[in-house]
Amino acid sequence: MPRSYEEELNFIERLTPHSWKIKKGFVPNMNVEGIFYVNENLERLMFDELRQHTRTGGFGGFLPGMKQIGNVASLPGIVGKSVGLPDVHSGYGFAIGNMAAFDMTDPKAVVSPGGVGFDINCGVRLLRTNLTEADILPVKEQLAQSMFDHIPVGVGSKGLGTLGAGNHYAEIQVVDDIYDKFAASKMGIEHKGQVCVMIHCGSRGLGHQVATDALVAMEKAMKRDNIVVNDRQLACAHIHSQEGQDYLKGMAAAANYAWVNRSSMTFLCRQSFAKMFQTTPDDLDMHVIYDVSHNIAKVEEHFVGGKQKTLLVHRKGSTRAFPPHHPLIPVDYQLTGQPVLIGGTMGTCSYVLTGTQTGMEETFGSTCHGAGRALSRAKSRRNLDYTDVLAALERKGISIRVASPKLVMEEAPESYKNVTDVVDTCHAAGISEKAIKLRPIAVIKG
Repeated sequence: MPRSYEEELNFIERLTPHSWKIKKGFVPNMNVEGIFYVNENLERLMFDELRQHTRTGGFGGFLPGMKQIGNVASLPGIVGKSVGLPDVHSGYGFAIGNMAAFDMTDPKAVVSPGGVGFDINCGVRLLRTNLTEADILPVKEQLAQSMFDHIPVGVGSKGLGTLGAGNHYAEIQVVDDIYDKFAASKMGIEHKGQVCVMIHCGSRGLGHQVATDALVAMEKAMKRDNIVVNDRQLACAHIHSQEGQDYLKGMAAAANYAWVNRSSMTFLCRQSFAKMFQTTPDDLDMHVIYDVSHNIAKVEEHFVGGKQKTLLVHRKGSTRAFPPHHPLIPVDYQLTGQPVLIGGTMGTCSYVLTGTQTGMEETFGSTCHGAGRALSRAKSRRNLDYTDVLAALERKGISIRVASPKLVMEEAPESYKNVTDVVDTCHAAGISEKAIKLRPIAVIKG
């Protein structure tokens, strides 16, 4: 007999003003507890999602985020907690914004493609320039058009270096606020009004194919190895099995493809800026600040219960955020902590955060990745009119070039959680710290 909403609440307990615990028993076979981070606004969305599920038995074809966090906590070999970051929302198998770590020395521990996502190494790259907003404004429309012409966009776009569709974009952004001057200066950000370029994309069709093929192979492996999961979307295989290793190699190939893809688009962005300003990209100081993935599984060393362990850390809609002095972050950022690039939604601000020691201890060095959807794509198309969305962007002084009008409704700011709520929650919880706020002045979309 399904539990009522009130009965479900018995398994959820507030830990701090910004975090809630999901107790064992919330879903069957939980090996560890769950935790999710929210502020007041995000909390309401999470609990509404659960309430709707208990009343109607469904939520847009997916389980609510809390249930998915619980189901991930039931996977073999998981350690610590199943973690939901503030941008968490329903996804395939794992919630998007769900992070989980598995003990590589445990022969039963698994790897699950649902814990990485279909767009393997979807991620964000940030470039700085020595231009100011005043330099850009007179040629903003021409520059937006030049970037749109240089970068292949949309479904089926061809050429190495393609943006694709969905929530992917290339944006010309302006530094709107600096919260940590030292961290910002280490990144080459010196003042408000400085122009940056943010590129958000992934492994295109390759990542999707790798995930799809692995899920088919893993369903068979689960029968052979008697692996039982709460949700068939959580198809998985033992990390050291043939299927597990095949997936990890395929995932690495797709991840490398995504990094090359973002590198190629960096070249194209540099070309379009250089042409517009009749100089060289180097003279414009168009250098990469950082590039970070938010859909990947990585082998990392972490402390669990005071002991150092080798873990396979799944981050889906979650960004690695290592603290200062961590050996895996570049020399330039040893004193600041790893830069964390948080892309906003179309027409809203983006952020750069830095990793913290608290995050290392509580979330295996992980934080949020963006705003997180609040409305499904279908609901966005039903509720919004693309001309209204474009007019709202125009009123904010944002130039837009987009290949598909349908996409404008799906990616409208109203379709997403408020990225500032998400970032402020991570900052308040101490799992990452705010360094820079960026606002868009031109958006290129598929």
